[in-house]
Amino acid sequence: MSERVMPGCTDGQITLVAADALWVDLTADSAVPTASGAFTCSPAHARVGYVLLGGHAVATVRASGGQWSVPEAEVRRAAAELNAVGMDRQDLVRIGPFRGAPRQECNEETPLRWRQRITRELQELGGPARAARREVGRPYHLAGIDWRQILVEQTRDGTQRTWWLPRAVVRLLDAAEHTETQWVRAARTRQASAAVTEPPSQPRQARDADGRQTTSPEGPTASLRPYNKELEGQLYSVLSRKPGTSRRVAGWACAVCRTAPATVLDHCHEHGYVRAPVCQSCNTQERPDHLYSNDIRVANRYTRLFHTDTDDWLRHWHRCPGCRARTTLPLPHLAAWTAHIACRSLRPTHRASRGRKPCGVLRVSWTGSQNAPRSCLLTVAVDFCPSGEHRVLAQVPYREAAERFRAWLAETAPAVAAAAGPDRLDGLPAQLRPVIADTSGEGLALF
Repeated sequence: MSERVMPGCTDGQITLVAADALWVDLTADSAVPTASGAFTCSPAHARVGYVLLGGHAVATVRASGGQWSVPEAEVRRAAAELNAVGMDRQDLVRIGPFRGAPRQECNEETPLRWRQRITRELQELGGPARAARREVGRPYHLAGIDWRQILVEQTRDGTQRTWWLPRAVVRLLDAAEHTETQWVRAARTRQASAAVTEPPSQPRQARDADGRQTTSPEGPTASLRPYNKELEGQLYSVLSRKPGTSRRVAGWACAVCRTAPATVLDHCHEHGYVRAPVCQSCNTQERPDHLYSNDIRVANRYTRLFHTDTDDWLRHWHRCPGCRARTTLPLPHLAAWTAHIACRSLRPTHRASRGRKPCGVLRVSWTGSQNAPRSCLLTVAVDFCPSGEHRVLAQVPYREAAERFRAWLAETAPAVAAAAGPDRLDGLPAQLRPVIADTSGEGLALF
């Protein structure tokens, strides 16, 4: 990381123009691309008291001459945090647009609202390619991140366009929104306290030792707290209607990754119980890729769910008392597990430039439901075979799939398996809870 002395540096403070140059210089080798204009171009506004860089808020200070500046040490700290982030460009999260999604109300505490900003700009300019040609040289950044360089556009059926960003960047931008929310709340609290304690005739002005006036609040004092089963056993249909639930959820760290701020309440659609507050990235990662109501595609992200981070996800899914007592997973997740794990050896391969490549894309459908396990049958097939074949790999009865999962769970996550079973939970309803209908719009289901 560069340690060169910046021009215009006074007592550790540098001008916004110098901060822009320093930010670009320090993050030149970062896996996450950054943009110039992080301090001087929209949506950054120095006069509001802070500038977002990744998930870090840098305070802005206005000197007596009217020129704005920022602490150089804070810019370097934010750059070091961003440089430490690894990014997999193949691990993508859909950010919009979502058909039928509820209209998001303007949140005064979070001016960033990065998903709405990106979707609006792309819709107005006709997509990333045309927008890039039309706006050559214009810096596009959110929290100092150049989202244009890593945005991926996908088209389905030749008509519907969707936009995707790497998961690491989604988590960074979610963290930036959370930081901004906490910052604004802390500033309003201090302003309210000052209004009560100070006479109205005396304007509230904070000055440092050198006489420079600052209009920025201090960084947020509230930190994310870990989730400790505070919502265990509660029904989503009841809890989601309680006032203040969204604000309460935002105070937790994601119960799965434990790094990003939680944004939604994840719940089991089969039994209706709340699992835990999770971030948007983790909520998207576990969501089954439904083709139809009884048909899902098994995407590459299931490798992370059932291999890389298996213990975390199994523990999370079994936060539902219904799934834990029955030692199973919700039907779409169990179907994905059956295709990805139980039928892995049946998947054909084809020659590739480097060894052999698994054939096509796995797809699993089912007849019936978990409420009638005797008649429920899972069918695992391969789509998009390079040789043009569409073959059925296996048909697995629901009960057999559930038994296979229990045996695999005991081997893979013994601690999770030990806490499961009907004798591990008192007071569980004898009958299944009704399925909770998803009313939040396509792509926003809280599985």
